[in-house]
Amino acid sequence: MFGVVPRVLWSKAAKPDDRGRIELAHNCLLLTRVDQPSVKVVIELGSGDKFDAKARDIFGLSEFTIVDALREANVAPQDVSHVIVSHLHFDHAGGVTRKSSPSDIELTFPNAPVHVQAREWRDANANNSVMSRTYLRENLDPIRDRVKLLDAPLPFEPGHIPAKGESPRAPLVDRLAEIVPGIFGFIVAGHTWGQQAILFTDDRGRTIVFTPDVLPTANHVGAAYNMAYDVEPYVSTVCRRWFLHEAVVNDWTLVLDHEPGEPVRKVEPDGKGWFRLVQLSGA
Repeated sequence: MFGVVPRVLWSKAAKPDDRGRIELAHNCLLLTRVDQPSVKVVIELGSGDKFDAKARDIFGLSEFTIVDALREANVAPQDVSHVIVSHLHFDHAGGVTRKSSPSDIELTFPNAPVHVQAREWRDANANNSVMSRTYLRENLDPIRDRVKLLDAPLPFEPGHIPAKGESPRAPLVDRLAEIVPGIFGFIVAGHTWGQQAILFTDDRGRTIVFTPDVLPTANHVGAAYNMAYDVEPYVSTVCRRWFLHEAVVNDWTLVLDHEPGEPVRKVEPDGKGWFRLVQLSGA
């Protein structure tokens, strides 16, 4: 999870167990429109329920799934209007399908289109990943006729190698793709080429940004804290810098996708040319 950062450093903040694993969460959001309560949007889906006992033990997965989380909110899967995923790795999109029997799977959200960036969809189907089994056919093939592809502009032109402190030429407002009314996606490359952050305004007037694996936990805020399975770790560092800068300038409230503690954070300059995260009370 921490790439080239030595274990002696990262383990002070994220203590591993006796098998070298650290605690992570599959944070997901359920949004309901204030003016149209029947519209329900789910952002991110977790790993789902399709792994066998051996795989669940390797990853330390609990039995709790997105369906259980929705049940706690008194929402049935068939009531979900839209599904949005940041990218299609199994730990973000695995809940798009579920077991209907030991040998069969079915769509978890039968009435919801699945919104994803077009670049991510192409890479997922071509299995363009550092890992060999993270884009799984059991998650991709069943949704093929209901995927809604977005085409947000890339932060940097294909083939361009950005300088370490470089920002995208186009302002963020020109790189937003509206997913559904009031909810926007924009590409934050590095972990995958088509990974998207998701932006919306909540009922308190705050700009909320669901943060993908450019910043999976609060312990990944540092410039060097990329993951070993980022397709382009250097680009991830570059994008994390401009992403955090945008968060400060635009007063974003971030929701971190894998943070096991409090995932809602604000960003402020650290006085040393970088940034720090501030935990919010009662967020």
